[in-house]
Parts: sequence; structure tokens; C-alpha cells
Amino acid sequence: MRPTEDAFAAYGLPGAPGSEAFWAAAGAPVSVPSGDGGWTTLFLWRGSPAGIGFESWSDPVALDRWGDTDCWYAQVRMPARLRVTYRFLVDGAEFADPFNPVGAGGDRSIAATPDAPAQPYWPVLGTGAEQVLPLPRTRIRWTSERLGGRRTVRVHPAGGGGPVVLLLDGDDWLYLHPAMTAFDAAVEAGDMPPVTLVFLPARDREAEFGCRPGLWEAVRDELLPLVAETGLPADRDGLVVAGQSLGGLSAVYAALEFPDLVSRVACQSPSFWWAPGAPGLPDPLGGPLGGAVAARLRERVDLSGLRVAFDVGEHETRMLPHCALVESLAARAGATVRVSRSPSAHDRAGWRHALLRDVAWALG
Repeated sequence: MRPTEDAFAAYGLPGAPGSEAFWAAAGAPVSVPSGDGGWTTLFLWRGSPAGIGFESWSDPVALDRWGDTDCWYAQVRMPARLRVTYRFLVDGAEFADPFNPVGAGGDRSIAATPDAPAQPYWPVLGTGAEQVLPLPRTRIRWTSERLGGRRTVRVHPAGGGGPVVLLLDGDDWLYLHPAMTAFDAAVEAGDMPPVTLVFLPARDREAEFGCRPGLWEAVRDELLPLVAETGLPADRDGLVVAGQSLGGLSAVYAALEFPDLVSRVACQSPSFWWAPGAPGLPDPLGGPLGGAVAARLRERVDLSGLRVAFDVGEHETRMLPHCALVESLAARAGATVRVSRSPSAHDRAGWRHALLRDVAWALG
């Protein structure tokens, strides 16, 4: 780039990079068309050398310094339709983007290309360690005999409560992305019936979310009775399980092996590459398509009572074939299936809209 006074004018930032006037006009990452159907996005950092870490979509990107100023920048090529979580990497620490009001937890931010669809009902949170999300008032101290250990499960009656929506990786939906607020807004707008949200945290994701019965026996025999004891509306017959990645795998496994418990599923980027031993391989996604779930579906199981919404990021190129096979096998087995693709990679920022939309659909 030629060191001119208005080098970043195309991004709406006229003036000399690093000047006080420049920083006063600086804001969230700005994208301009790249000419190939994608985008070039400008990221800015003020002060010390830094890089950008992206959630699953890209390798880290180093920032360049503008002359001898305090302006560090990167112009990142992005594909069409992308929403991605990122953070600045500075001296081994991670920081949210101080210019971007859209945060995810205290140390991460979210960028979206101009053609990425909106995500209604998810509030703009801001960034920084001072950001505190509202939490459900009702909490359960669950000491599980089947799983071992103790965990805190929070419960929230959105719109007064109704069918149970079990959110796997519940702590992420409490502390990184404000699912309670988003569900409340969707219910108020009429896009979601009243539901009772149960935020289930994971202690050991690989152990609990692999295709094993322990978690679901514990949910059935221990957790759901505790939810009923809260006195909140909690319709178990309308139970929806929502999970992402390994959590999405576990949700579909539960529908296969515990059909009396789970007959409605909303899964995003489910890890259908999973098979016994696969997580320890050099290339876990390189095994048979659909992994253990596809193998189980080929056994002529009857899924006529199942309603399942599948979603996966359109930029997850290696996940797509695994998911496509399981989607087709589930439909062939009689399930009522909804299939969609989100403008993201393997990233909770891209799963947020699908979570609300698909839970509402699963409830029918």
C-alpha cells in the first residue's frame, strides 16, 4: 500500500493513519467488495504489535504497522456471507476489539460481512471484562451419581415457561452469548412459543458427548426430575435438545438410542465424523462419512417420531459431506427433517440464529 494521507478512505477513514482525527473516526471492522464476490475487511489495533485469531475460519493473521505510528492494521480477504468470532493476540494475551461494539464474552468480538444475514433478538453486548450477562434466577445444584461430580444447572422460563429446551454446553450460552435474553425477545415477538430453558454445562465434552448412554440416562433419571422440582412449567413431552459440534452429535445420538426421551432436536455443526477412536487420530475428520451415527442409521432404524433440524456452516468444507450424509439417512429413516446452512465456519457466532429458528421449528 502506498503511504498516502487517505490510504484507508475506501473504508470511510480519511486522514492520516495514526492521527488523533483518524482514531476518532475508527470503528468496527469495515468491509469493501474485493472484486471476486467476496470482501476485504479492515481490522485496526492501536498500540503494540498484534495479530488476529479467528474462530476456526482462518489461521492467525499478523497486523502490519503504519510507518512509525501507533496504527496496526490488517486487510483480510473474506468470502461472501461470513460471520466470525475473533480476538486480538498481544504478547500471549487475548483481547476483544476495542473499536467493535459486538462482543462475545470479555475477550472476543464478532465481525460480519455486509451480506451476512441479520441475527434478530441477539443483543449487542459490548466488550471488556466489565461486561456481565444476566443469568437465570433459578439454579439447580446437581450432584450426579451416574456422571460423577457436581455442576450448576440454570433454568429460565422464557415467556412464563413451557416445553423444556435443553441447551448443551449451557455455560457458553450463559456467559459468551446471551441466549436467555435472545429467547425472551423471540417469545415476545411471537417467533417462539414459551419455553423453559435448561442450561446444561459440560464437565468433559469428549467423554459426555461421545456416543455413550451415560449422559442421557443421567438427564432422564436425575436432571429432569430436579427441573420438575423447581415448580417452573417444564413439559418433558415437548423436550427439545439443542447442541453444537460434539453436543449436536450427542443430541442426535440421544434421539436414536432414547426415543422415548428425545424426539425433537436442533443441532448445529454436529460432529458426525465421530466414531470410536476417531478423536485421537491425526485426522479425525478423515474417516468414513457420517461416522458412528451414519453406521447406526443404516441399521434400518425407524425415526418416524423424530423432528430434527440440521444446520452447518457453509464454510465448514470438511464437515459438510459428513452432515449431508446423515441428513439424507435420517430423512430416509422417516424423520421430519429441516436442513440449512449458516454463513459461518465452526463458530458459535454463526450458530446463534439457527439455534432460535430451529428450536422454534422443532417445537412444531
